Amino acid sequence: MDTTVILVAGLGEHVVAEEVWRALPGAVLVRHDLSRLAEGVVRRWVDGVLTELRLEHGCVSCTMRLDLVPLLRQLHGPVVLHLDPALEPEAVCVALTDEPVRVEAVITVVDRATWLADATGGELLADRGLGAAPGDHRTTAQLVVGQAEFADALVLTGPEDPRVAAALDRLNPTAARQELAHLDVAALLAAIPLDARRGEVDDVLGPVLRGRTPLEPSHGVHLVHFTARRAFHPVRLHRVLTALCRGVVRVRGRVWLASRHDTVMWLEAAGRSLRIGEAGPWPSTPDSRSDADSGRVTAWDATTGDRVQELVVVSHRSSADVITSALREALLTDEEWALAGELQFADPFPGAHANPV
Repeated sequence: MDTTVILVAGLGEHVVAEEVWRALPGAVLVRHDLSRLAEGVVRRWVDGVLTELRLEHGCVSCTMRLDLVPLLRQLHGPVVLHLDPALEPEAVCVALTDEPVRVEAVITVVDRATWLADATGGELLADRGLGAAPGDHRTTAQLVVGQAEFADALVLTGPEDPRVAAALDRLNPTAARQELAHLDVAALLAAIPLDARRGEVDDVLGPVLRGRTPLEPSHGVHLVHFTARRAFHPVRLHRVLTALCRGVVRVRGRVWLASRHDTVMWLEAAGRSLRIGEAGPWPSTPDSRSDADSGRVTAWDATTGDRVQELVVVSHRSSADVITSALREALLTDEEWALAGELQFADPFPGAHANPV
């Protein structure tokens, strides 16, 4: 029988994992401390019993592969996995994809006193002593936004802040929520929607918006769902994204670059950090599913196929009109579009091999 796992994530100290463990009869509480990972040392507790592990390679993937996955294979009954503060639950769920493990829920603790500043800043985790390993160049924004976005349930602490509530509404509208001061684990787990992701990683070609995301602005927080049937000029897009990252909580979605006509680019930005990479080819034939089933925003086009820009931007500074206008200016002009098959475009993004126009 598959092992059932509840992941508890969040930056900072909290008691949520212990409360979840106490509420589940027969559950096992597992916690990792990666603060000495650079030395090849991982400390792990199972129901309070400490084991110090020494890894030949001090990295997060080795910790998942050499310790967590084998451990979960041995355990029976529900497991409450209290993640090290520097871990993103999505990365853990990726490691568990092919294992006999069922993720029952991902719970993230959000401290409203610090979350918005962390989510919109540029501070490196390493500068706060939270880097998971040498060469960990993630920012605090990437961590806290990823933890909140991937959660099935959010436990909130700290003073109420309408800006944080508005950002979370647009970042993860379907997540169940409770205040830490009034935590009722059974009620929180019961409030998680039936269609919650529960550890499922998004399909690159699947829906970018999840649930009924509010599209209207609230307390200075704006959401833009940008789509277009024309390629981006890579240099102009790079400039736009550099500017956007000074005032956003999240940019996320599929990108079609004129310099990489056949390749889906997946883009994620949080705060002042940006990640973009190749995510496979655009489909070469129409999908047999309907648009409603596949979550695509537009139907197959005889000329462009499935290629379409689809980005979601959550901003706490720029308005929706400003963001939309900036992204539209990064699209190919009519003249560039007419000659797109003949031109070569400068490409500042990772892995580029094209020559300038």
